[in-house]
Amino acid sequence: MGTQNLEKAAIKIQSWWRGNMVRWTLLHAALRAWVIQCWWRSMQAKMLEQRRRLALRLYTCQEWAVVKVQAQVRMWQARRRFLQVHQAACIIQSHWRWHASQTQGLIQGRYEVRASRLELDIEILMT
Repeated sequence: MGTQNLEKAAIKIQSWWRGNMVRWTLLHAALRAWVIQCWWRSMQAKMLEQRRRLALRLYTCQEWAVVKVQAQVRMWQARRRFLQVHQAACIIQSHWRWHASQTQGLIQGRYEVRASRLELDIEILMT
Protein backbone atom coordinates (compact mmCIF):
# COMPACT_ATOMS: atom_id res chain seq x y z
CA MET A 1 0.00 0.00 0.00
CA GLY A 2 2.87 2.33 0.45
CA THR A 3 3.88 2.25 -3.19
CA GLN A 4 0.30 2.81 -4.28
CA ASN A 5 0.07 5.90 -2.11
CA LEU A 6 3.40 7.09 -3.49
CA GLU A 7 2.11 6.64 -7.07
CA LYS A 8 -1.08 8.55 -6.27
CA ALA A 9 0.92 11.32 -4.66
CA ALA A 10 3.27 11.41 -7.68
CA ILE A 11 0.28 11.56 -10.06
CA LYS A 12 -1.21 14.44 -8.05
CA ILE A 13 2.08 16.32 -8.09
CA GLN A 14 2.45 15.71 -11.85
CA SER A 15 -1.10 16.86 -12.59
CA TRP A 16 -0.58 19.93 -10.42
CA TRP A 17 2.68 20.64 -12.25
CA ARG A 18 1.07 20.15 -15.68
CA GLY A 19 -1.83 22.41 -14.66
CA ASN A 20 0.59 25.10 -13.55
CA MET A 21 2.57 24.77 -16.78
CA VAL A 22 -0.62 25.02 -18.89
CA ARG A 23 -1.81 28.06 -16.94
CA TRP A 24 1.65 29.66 -17.25
CA THR A 25 1.71 28.97 -21.01
CA LEU A 26 -1.79 30.37 -21.46
CA LEU A 27 -0.92 33.43 -19.39
CA HIS A 28 2.21 34.13 -21.42
CA ALA A 29 0.34 33.56 -24.70
CA ALA A 30 -2.34 36.00 -23.54
CA LEU A 31 0.34 38.56 -22.55
CA ARG A 32 2.05 38.19 -25.93
CA ALA A 33 -1.30 38.61 -27.70
CA TRP A 34 -1.97 41.71 -25.60
CA VAL A 35 1.45 43.17 -26.54
CA ILE A 36 0.76 42.50 -30.23
CA GLN A 37 -2.69 44.07 -29.95
CA CYS A 38 -1.25 47.17 -28.28
CA TRP A 39 1.38 47.46 -31.01
CA TRP A 40 -1.26 47.03 -33.73
CA ARG A 41 -3.51 49.67 -32.17
CA SER A 42 -0.61 52.14 -32.01
CA MET A 43 0.24 51.41 -35.67
CA GLN A 44 -3.40 51.98 -36.65
CA ALA A 45 -3.40 55.28 -34.75
CA LYS A 46 -0.19 56.35 -36.53
CA MET A 47 -1.61 55.40 -39.93
CA LEU A 48 -4.83 57.28 -39.15
CA GLU A 49 -2.81 60.35 -38.15
CA GLN A 50 -0.77 60.11 -41.36
CA ARG A 51 -3.98 59.87 -43.43
CA ARG A 52 -5.44 62.83 -41.55
CA ARG A 53 -2.32 64.93 -42.17
CA LEU A 54 -2.28 63.99 -45.84
CA ALA A 55 -5.96 64.94 -46.19
CA LEU A 56 -5.26 68.24 -44.43
CA ARG A 57 -2.27 68.92 -46.69
CA LEU A 58 -4.36 68.20 -49.80
CA TYR A 59 -7.15 70.44 -48.50
CA THR A 60 -4.75 73.32 -47.84
CA CYS A 61 -3.19 72.90 -51.30
CA GLN A 62 -6.63 73.08 -52.89
CA GLU A 63 -7.59 76.10 -50.78
CA TRP A 64 -4.33 77.83 -51.67
CA ALA A 65 -4.97 77.14 -55.36
CA VAL A 66 -8.44 78.67 -55.05
CA VAL A 67 -7.02 81.73 -53.32
CA LYS A 68 -4.41 82.13 -56.07
CA VAL A 69 -7.03 81.88 -58.80
CA GLN A 70 -9.23 84.42 -57.01
CA ALA A 71 -6.28 86.81 -56.65
CA GLN A 72 -5.46 86.45 -60.35
CA VAL A 73 -9.07 87.16 -61.33
CA ARG A 74 -9.23 90.20 -59.05
CA MET A 75 -5.94 91.49 -60.43
CA TRP A 76 -7.20 90.98 -64.00
CA GLN A 77 -10.43 92.85 -63.19
CA ALA A 78 -8.53 95.72 -61.55
CA ARG A 79 -6.14 95.96 -64.50
CA ARG A 80 -9.06 95.95 -66.96
CA ARG A 81 -10.78 98.72 -64.97
CA PHE A 82 -7.56 100.73 -64.87
CA LEU A 83 -7.04 100.33 -68.62
CA GLN A 84 -10.62 101.41 -69.32
CA VAL A 85 -10.18 104.54 -67.20
CA HIS A 86 -6.77 105.21 -68.74
CA GLN A 87 -8.17 104.89 -72.24
CA ALA A 88 -11.06 107.23 -71.38
CA ALA A 89 -8.60 109.78 -69.95
CA CYS A 90 -6.47 109.59 -73.10
CA ILE A 91 -9.53 110.17 -75.31
CA ILE A 92 -10.62 113.14 -73.20
CA GLN A 93 -7.11 114.59 -73.29
CA SER A 94 -6.84 114.25 -77.05
CA HIS A 95 -10.25 115.86 -77.54
CA TRP A 96 -9.37 118.65 -75.14
CA ARG A 97 -6.06 119.31 -76.88
CA TRP A 98 -7.79 119.39 -80.27
CA HIS A 99 -10.41 121.77 -78.92
CA ALA A 100 -7.74 123.97 -77.31
CA SER A 101 -5.78 124.09 -80.56
CA GLN A 102 -8.90 125.02 -82.53
CA THR A 103 -9.83 127.91 -80.28
CA GLN A 104 -6.27 129.26 -80.45
CA GLY A 105 -6.04 130.42 -76.91
CA LEU A 106 -9.54 131.84 -76.49
CA ILE A 107 -10.25 129.40 -73.72
CA GLN A 108 -7.57 128.86 -71.20
CA GLY A 109 -8.10 126.29 -68.61
CA ARG A 110 -6.81 123.60 -66.37
CA TYR A 111 -8.31 120.22 -65.84
CA GLU A 112 -7.87 117.25 -63.55
CA VAL A 113 -8.78 113.70 -64.29
CA ARG A 114 -9.63 111.67 -61.24
CA ALA A 115 -10.71 108.08 -61.62
CA SER A 116 -12.18 105.89 -58.95
CA ARG A 117 -13.52 102.60 -60.14
CA LEU A 118 -15.46 103.23 -63.34
CA GLU A 119 -16.42 106.78 -62.46
CA LEU A 120 -14.62 109.59 -64.18
CA ASP A 121 -14.70 113.09 -62.71
CA ILE A 122 -13.52 115.99 -64.83
CA GLU A 123 -13.15 119.52 -63.56
CA ILE A 124 -12.45 122.35 -65.94
CA LEU A 125 -11.39 125.51 -64.17
CA MET A 126 -11.58 128.61 -66.29
CA THR A 127 -9.19 131.43 -65.42
